[in-house]
Order: sequence, then C-alpha cells, then structure tokens
Amino acid sequence: MIKLMKYLKKSAGYIVLIIALLFLQAYCDLSLPDYTSKIINVGIQQKGIEDSVPDKLRDSTLQNLQIFMDEDQKKEVSQNYTQEDDTWLLNDDISKETRENLNEDFSKAMMMVAAFSEDSEQGQAMAAQMGLPEGTDPLTALAQMPEEAVQQIMSQVDERLKDMPESIVTQAGVSFVASEYEALGKDVDAIQMHYILMSGIRMLAMALVIMLAAISVTFISARVAGRLGHDLRNSIYRKVMSFSSREYHKFSTASLITRSTNDVQQVQQVMAMMFRIVLYAPILGIGGVLKVLNTDSSMTWILGVAVGLILIVIFVLFQVAMPKFTILQTLIDRLNLVSREILTGIPVIRAFSREKHEEDRFEKANLDLTKTNLFVNRCMTFMMPIMMLIMNGVSVLIIYSGAHAVDNGTMQVGNVMAFIQYAMQIIMSFLMITAMSIMLPRANVAALRIDEVLKTEVSIQDPETPVHPSESVKGEIEFDHVSFAYPEAGENVLTDISFKAKKGQTIAVIGSTGSGKSTLINLIPRYYDVTKGSVKVDGVDVRDMTQKELRDKLGYVPQKGVLFSGTIDSNIRYGKPEITDAQVKEAAEVAQATEFIDTKPEKYESPVSQGGTNVSGGQKQRLSIARAIAKDPEIFIFDDSFSALDFKTDSQLRKALKEYTKDATTVIVAQRISTILGADQIIVLDDGHMAGIGTHKELMANCEVYQQIARSQLSEEELA
Repeated sequence: MIKLMKYLKKSAGYIVLIIALLFLQAYCDLSLPDYTSKIINVGIQQKGIEDSVPDKLRDSTLQNLQIFMDEDQKKEVSQNYTQEDDTWLLNDDISKETRENLNEDFSKAMMMVAAFSEDSEQGQAMAAQMGLPEGTDPLTALAQMPEEAVQQIMSQVDERLKDMPESIVTQAGVSFVASEYEALGKDVDAIQMHYILMSGIRMLAMALVIMLAAISVTFISARVAGRLGHDLRNSIYRKVMSFSSREYHKFSTASLITRSTNDVQQVQQVMAMMFRIVLYAPILGIGGVLKVLNTDSSMTWILGVAVGLILIVIFVLFQVAMPKFTILQTLIDRLNLVSREILTGIPVIRAFSREKHEEDRFEKANLDLTKTNLFVNRCMTFMMPIMMLIMNGVSVLIIYSGAHAVDNGTMQVGNVMAFIQYAMQIIMSFLMITAMSIMLPRANVAALRIDEVLKTEVSIQDPETPVHPSESVKGEIEFDHVSFAYPEAGENVLTDISFKAKKGQTIAVIGSTGSGKSTLINLIPRYYDVTKGSVKVDGVDVRDMTQKELRDKLGYVPQKGVLFSGTIDSNIRYGKPEITDAQVKEAAEVAQATEFIDTKPEKYESPVSQGGTNVSGGQKQRLSIARAIAKDPEIFIFDDSFSALDFKTDSQLRKALKEYTKDATTVIVAQRISTILGADQIIVLDDGHMAGIGTHKELMANCEVYQQIARSQLSEEELA
C-alpha cells in the first residue's frame, strides 16, 4: 500500500483538509463525555454552581470568611472583587489560575464558617469548649481573638482537610455558595436550569459539528479514493499497452484484467475507509487517553488490560487468517481464467460435449475460492463478539471500581460516567482499526499485485536518441543474419535469416506448420527483439527507431482477424481516423468487403459487436485487410490473412491488392501456394532455417522443400 501512496500527491490538499476535519470531529467527540460529567456533577449535584467562588456575596459574609484567611488570601480576594454598597461582586476578567486559587481559599474558609455558625451543633460545641456564654456567636468571638490563635486553629483544620477528598471540600463550598445566593434573593433553581440548558445546547452544537465533519470527510475521502482508482487504472493501462509479447506471457490476460479491476477496487475501497477510520482511530484513541488521565488516573489500569486483550485477539486471528489473504487474490485470478476460457470456447465445448468437464473445472475453481473466503470470514466473525465481550467487561469493571471510589468520596458520579465513555471511545478506536484489519491485508496483497505490474521492466523500449530514416528511402526491409529465440527458450526459432525487400516488391513467406513464419514477420513491427543480427526498415535498425515511427510505416493484418466494438466504418478508420468516406469505401472495395457491406441496411454504419462475433471469419479477415489498406502505409504485412477466403474472393482480392499496393512493399505469410505464385521473392522456411529464396519457377527448380509443398497442393498442370 505504501508504494502506491505517490499516486495521492494530486490529492494532498484534500488529505490535509480531511485530517483537519478529523481533528475537529475528535475534539467534539472527546468533549461530549466531559459535558455529560459536568451536567451530572455540576448541573444536578451542585445545582449549577461550578465551584466555591461566588459571583456575589454579602459584606458580612466576606468578613466572616476573612477571619480564616491569611493576609495574602485577603489581598487576593480584595483584588478580584469589587464592593457595591454592602455586597461584593466578582470581577469579569479573572484568569482560570486565579479562580482555582480563589476556590481553594474560599473552600476552607467556607467550611470553617459553616462549622462555627451558631446554629450548628459543631458551632455550639466549639463555643462551649472556648468557654463562651450561651448565645454568644462563635464567629464574633473568633473575630476578636488574636490572629495567632486563629492561625493555630486553621493549622489544626488543615491537618484534618489534608486527608479529606477534594470532592467533599468542593461540595461543602458549593453548598455554602448556594445558601449565600438564597440569602441574596437569587433563584438557585433558575441557575441550575440555565446551566443544564446551556450545556445541552453546547452538546447539540458539537453533535451537529460531528455530523457535518463526518459527512464532509466521507465525501472527500470517496473523491480522493476515486481519483486514486482512476490514476491506478490509467497507469496500469498505459503500462500494459507498453508491454511487449514477452511481458504478456509473464502475466496472463485474466490476471491483468483482475489486477486492473478487482485489485484496484480493493485498494480504492480501503483508501476511502482509511481516511475515515485508520486516521481517525489514533486521533480518537490518543485523545481519549489524555482525557482519561485528566479525569481520573486511578482506573487507567483497566484500559491497559482491555487494550492488551484486544491486541492478543488481533495477533492470534492474523496469524491464522493472514496467509489466506495472499491466496485469495490468486484464486480470483484462477476463477477469472477458467471463466474466460469457458466463455471464449463455448462452441468447441458444445461440439465435443465437454459441458460436464468444464462445469466440474469451474466448480473446483469456484469452490476453492469459496472455501478460502469462508475460512477468512469465519476467523473474522470471532473478532467482533470477543471485542464486545471485552467492551462490556470493561464497563462492568469501571462501574465496580467507580462505585467504590464514589462511596469513598474520591470520585464523583459524573466522572465515573465520563470515564466509561472515554474508555468506550478508546476501545472503539481499536475496534475500528480491527475492522479495517479485515480489509487491509487483502488490499495490501492487491496493492503488491498492482505494483508488480507497474514495476515490470519493459523489454522493448524506445532508444534515448532515435534515428530517423532518410526521406529518400521508403518501403525497404532487410533481415541481416537474423536469429531469434523466445525468452527462456532453449533453442532458436529462427536461425541466420537474411533477405532484402525493396519498395514495390511482394515478399512471400511459406513453410510447414511451426517453421517460424509468423515469428519472422513479428520481428518487423518489433513485437520481439532479435537475438542475433538485425532487422532494418528503410535502412535503419528497428531498435534505433521509436516504436511509433516504425509502426506508422506498417499496415499489419494478423493471422486471426481482430475487430473492435463499434461500426464497420470505425473499424476501417481505426489506423487513420481522419480519412474521407470515399477512402473508406475504396479500402473496402480493394478488400472485397463491399459485397457484404452493401447488403446490410445500415451499410458502413452497421454495428460490429465485441471481437467481431456478429460477422463471419471471412468477413472479419476482409475488414482487417480493409483497415490496413485505409492506413495507406509504406509496408503491408499479411500474416496468413487470406486463409478464410474462398478461391474466387482470394483471387479477386490479390488482383485488386497488387494494383493498389504497387508503390508499397508487401510481405505475405501464406499456407496456400496459389496465394503467392506471383510474388517477387518467396522465402521458404524449414524448422527455423531458410531452405530457399527466389521466384516460384526458381524454387521449383532448386528447392526440394518448396517442391513438396507445391505438389501437395497443386496438380502438375496447375504448376506448369
């Protein structure tokens, strides 16, 4: 997968936007549990009052609180409050750090004031202990005591508060502030409802942001993945188009189709999900851990246990299932190969009544793929139930530990709720990665297969400094001591072939089956490079020319006619789209194709199906010949292109072709002697060697191989 990342350069801006949106979504996701905690802790338990710092308090109350403050604390309070008549108002511009200091100062003082108030049992007991007359206010008495005595009492109180949970101290301060607000005539219930309402609105706003961010990320991810798929398919296509026959033999046609369709689809799907899940999961997980540590670090061991168990489950499943992912794509190749062979060979299968055999062959390939798919999916089905068991177990463990913490006063109920939510978010991030892990190995295999095609070195390449033939030399072909062996073959297919064809000449190649006729002419358009010697066109070695320039000079008609889906007109124009309708018609006339074209209702606009399956073999050959004629090349190459024609059509076509191609060089591979009788030179091949070269009469006089071929096809009268 990493090797294909270079194709994402075009989408770098979109990827940055996706990451920014994911961070925004994660921030909102991780903020929601905190708001839930605050609604429970502050909104419900503390009546909407966040801490022990009152927004407003009476002068008499402040004086009582200052009894239990030192000079620095009194100074800090006076700096952050402004007196209006007999009340003190908190300044609007205090910092978070200052508020925390004030909260600590007020909490202790408020606990002391509440403890020494005359209507509390503790206050009456303290008054009796201090020897005050009954009915005397302890706070009034403390205000008149020396500061050293008060500080001594405060030091004793600090010793007791040191072991007291912070939540209890805060709760005591909040209760004092609520009482003060009631004394000032403020509606505490309204404060509580306002806090809950505002918190709820913020949560709804964040939920909306999460929704919009998730939709945007999904949309952009699909766009980026779609562009990646488009670029990969383009690259594979361009690479395959540059392959020589050697590379085509390395990859089967079925495998190349699978790699450019199914494999690219796998990578595209995973890439679309990767941005939404693989990138988001770490952001959410790390953010959740940081939030947990800020909430309460006493239960983080539970998360450690959960993550450890998840990693063990993933490791075990991958050890079992991973090898099968590699096999899976190979089995898809095999199924495509079998399917393609069966669909292509249906007439032959029916003719030999081999339907049952092919059905069994397809069933085996299908069953192998199904079994492997089922094995992988069964392995992965264990993953989700185990993960859910771990999640539910973690929830129970958090509630159990959290309940004890709440009972001991070391944690608030809202914090337990937030911890559960953060824990679920952390575990969900691992679950998301786990879900992706089902697709990632298969996509990785697909990516490696794609990369294998893209990294394949093409054996036939254009020279760095191409040589251009002289304008004065056209239509010349020369084989100079050419030998050729197929890649990884043990022996030569052609050995020491030498001949020269000039402009306007017709060169015929004949020989028994397997003698190397098609191989010889395939060296001219450079479908293969010679092993020894050289092939020259217009006086230049074909290896020193660009492939485009070389092939622009050629009109090639393959042994098996190949047509493309479209119309008769589009197929004839295939080599030279800009020709006129008159030139199309002329090419069809020379190829003897007008006799069946004119019988069709739509004539040249008649549709041609894929592969030309709606025309006969002879018609297909004639249209292939018309396509080469319409290109008007310097050199015509006919690879046994008249085999499907009857003798009459063959004779008419050769006569018309000879007149039309008199200024071009023609190379004909033929099985029938009658096709090549009038050739300027006939090359006779026998087991890859040149058994003879010359005209028909010359070969009949001095070439035994040619004589045998000729006498096997024609009578003595015809030969004479």
